[in-house]
Amino acid sequence: MANVPIKNKIRELRFFADEMTQKELAELVGVTRQTIMAIEKSKYSPTLEVAFKIAEVFGQSVEEVFQYEG
Repeated sequence: MANVPIKNKIRELRFFADEMTQKELAELVGVTRQTIMAIEKSKYSPTLEVAFKIAEVFGQSVEEVFQYEG
């Protein structure tokens, strides 16, 4: 699977959120840990709904968490 042109700061945000695990984030967002892992490694682009939920968990805007590098 090729990398997608959407980069993110999820790993950094998890670290600064008391080293939140991928599993903890997945439970808060309502997806699997594997989905969070794939999004974090830019192997998969999240849906808008998931992107907004991830941003909300960290109190950030979608633009602060995700960057399009097309």
